[in-house]
Amino acid sequence: MNITATGGAEAEAPLDASHGHGHAQGPLYKLAIGAVGIVFGDIGTSPIYSFRETFAGHHPLVPDEFHIHAVLSMIFWSMMIVVTLKYVSIIMRADNKGEGGSLALLALINRTIGGKKKWASGIVMMGVFATALFYGDSMITPAISVLSAVEGLTTVNGGLAPFVVPIAIAILVGLFAIQAHGTARVGLFFGPVMLIYFASLAVLGLIHIMDRPSIVLAMVNPLNAAAFFMEEPVRAFLAMGSVVLALTGAEALYADMGHFGRRPIKVAWLYFVLPALVLNYMGQGAMLLSLPVGQVGTAVRDPFFYLASESMRLPLVLLATAATIIASQAVISGAFSVTQQAIQLGFVPRLRITHTSESAAGQIYIPVVNWALMVMVLILVLTFRTSSNLAAAYGIAVTGAMLIDTVLIAVVLITMWKWNRIITGALLALFVIVDVGYFSSNLTKIPAGGWFPLLVGAIAFTFLTTWAKGRQLMINRMNEASLPMEIFIKSAAPSAARVPGTAVFMTSSASGVPHALLHNLKHNKVLHERIILLTVRIEDVPYVPDEKRIEQSDYGSGFYRVVLRYGFMEEVDVPSALAQLKDCGPQCKMMDTSFFLARQTLLASSRPGMAIWREKLFAWMLRNAESAMEFFKLPTNRVVELGSQVEI
Repeated sequence: MNITATGGAEAEAPLDASHGHGHAQGPLYKLAIGAVGIVFGDIGTSPIYSFRETFAGHHPLVPDEFHIHAVLSMIFWSMMIVVTLKYVSIIMRADNKGEGGSLALLALINRTIGGKKKWASGIVMMGVFATALFYGDSMITPAISVLSAVEGLTTVNGGLAPFVVPIAIAILVGLFAIQAHGTARVGLFFGPVMLIYFASLAVLGLIHIMDRPSIVLAMVNPLNAAAFFMEEPVRAFLAMGSVVLALTGAEALYADMGHFGRRPIKVAWLYFVLPALVLNYMGQGAMLLSLPVGQVGTAVRDPFFYLASESMRLPLVLLATAATIIASQAVISGAFSVTQQAIQLGFVPRLRITHTSESAAGQIYIPVVNWALMVMVLILVLTFRTSSNLAAAYGIAVTGAMLIDTVLIAVVLITMWKWNRIITGALLALFVIVDVGYFSSNLTKIPAGGWFPLLVGAIAFTFLTTWAKGRQLMINRMNEASLPMEIFIKSAAPSAARVPGTAVFMTSSASGVPHALLHNLKHNKVLHERIILLTVRIEDVPYVPDEKRIEQSDYGSGFYRVVLRYGFMEEVDVPSALAQLKDCGPQCKMMDTSFFLARQTLLASSRPGMAIWREKLFAWMLRNAESAMEFFKLPTNRVVELGSQVEI
C-alpha cells in the first residue's frame, strides 16, 4: 500500500524495512526514565479510579475479604497476561522498523502479505477500526483522568465538591491551549514528576501492606479470581468492566515504542512501573480490610486518596493531578502522531501540521485535531460531571482495540513468524478469552455511556475509509483518460513553444501525462525547457534511507520522471529533495522553478464506486483538505493551480 502525493493508494514492491529507526538515543537508564514520563502516564493513573469502580461504581461489589482478594487477583493476572505477556513480551517484537501502534502493525502486515490472502482486506479494515477507536479513547482519557484527580479535593474538604468540574475544565483548557507552543520544555519535567508519582504509589501501598501482609499472597493467587467466577459468575463478569480500567494505557506501550525502543519500555515496566502499581493496588485492598466497618463506606468511594494521612492528602491530590495532566498530554500527542501516520498512509486528508521542535521530529501540533479534542473532552466533562459516570463510557474503545491487536498479532505469529502451532494456539486462545471477556463485559456499559466511544469510532471509521476509497476511485477515473507519456512527447514537444525555466508537475501516478500538464499546454500553449513529472510516495515503513529516496528517469526532450519516497513518520520536503537531483540538467533553483498542481472538483454520480452520500462526504473532505502547497513545503510564490472536474 504505497501512498501517492495526493493521498491515493498504489501497490508496489516494498522497500527494505531493515534500515534504521526513529528511536531516541542515549543510556538505557535515561531512556527508561523518559519512558516512565511519557509512556506510562495513562496506565499509571488508573489506580486513582479503577479499584474504586469495582466497589463503588455502576455494579458495586461488597468490599469484604472475598471480593477484595478476588478483584486484586483479577487485576494482577490481567496485568501479567495482557500487559506483560501480550504487549511487552510479544506484540512489541512486531515493530515496523522500530515503530509501533495499530497503523504501523497494519503497514507491516500489509507490506508482508499484501493482497496475497483473501482476508487481507478484512485485516486492513480491522486495523483502521482500531485507529478509529483510538480517537474515542483519546477523548475520554483526559476527561476521566483529570476529573478523578481533582475529585481528590473532596477527601481534603467536602465543601470543595462544587468546584471540581470548574477546576477540571480550567486545567483541560490550559492543557490544550499550550499545545501550539510545543511540549519540549514541559517534557523535561515529565520523567522526574512521574518517578516521584510512581515512588509515592509504591510507598503508600507498602505502608498499608505492612498492616495486612497476607494481601500479597491473596493478590498473586489466581484461585481467588477463579473462585469468584465459580461462585458469582454474573457479578464477576460485570466486575471485569471495572477491572479493565487498570489496563487502560497498555496499548500505549506499543504505540510509543518508536520514541524509546522496546528495551527501555520493557525495563521501565518490569522493574519500576509494574511493582509500583501492584503495591498500590495491594495497599488499597489492605487499607479497606483494615478499616473499622463504619469507615469502609467512606474510604471505598476514594480508596486511592485515603491511602494518605490527612496531612499528606492535599500533596497527593496535587501530585495525582500533575500525573493526570502528563497522562493527558501523552494521549493528545499520541492523537497528533496517529493522525500524521493516517495522513501519510492515505486514510485522512492533508491537514496543517506544525513542528514544535527543531530537534525532535516527532513533536508536532495539528490545530484541527487539538481543538476538536478539546471541544469533545469539555462536552464529556460537562455531560458526565464525575469520573465514576465517565468510567461507564471508558473501556469499550480500549478493549476493542486490544481485541483487534490480538487478531493482528495472530496474523504475524502464523503467517510471518511461523511460530510453533501448539505454542501459538495456546497463547492466542489465552489472549482471545481474556480480550473477549473484557470486551463483552464492557458492552454492558453501552446504555450508561459506552455508546460514546462506539459512536466516535464509527464516525472516525466512516471518515477514514471514505477518504481512502474516494482517493482511489478519483485516481482510477483520472488514469482512465491518461495519455502515455511517450506519445505526448512525440506529438507535443516538437510543436509547442519552449520557455526558459523548470516546470514541476505534481502527479499521483508514476505513468501517463499529468492533467495539469495537459491543461497548461492547452491554455498557455507553451512548455518549459525542463519538465519534471513528480510523484511523492509514502511507503509502508516509518523511514526511507536517503539512498532510496529518489528514483528518476529521462524521457528525452527535456522531460524527466522523478519519484520521491518517504516513510509514514517522515516530513515531506519537496524543494529540499529536488535540490539533490542529479542527471536532470542543472540544479533546481526555486526562483527558476514553477510548480503546477491539479485541483479536482468532484461531481457525485451514479457510477459504481461509493454511495452518493459518501461521495458528497468525500467531496467535502477534499474541499477542506490542506493545500498541497503547504503540505509539500512548496514556495508560495512559485505555485500554479489548475482545476478540473472528476466524476466518481
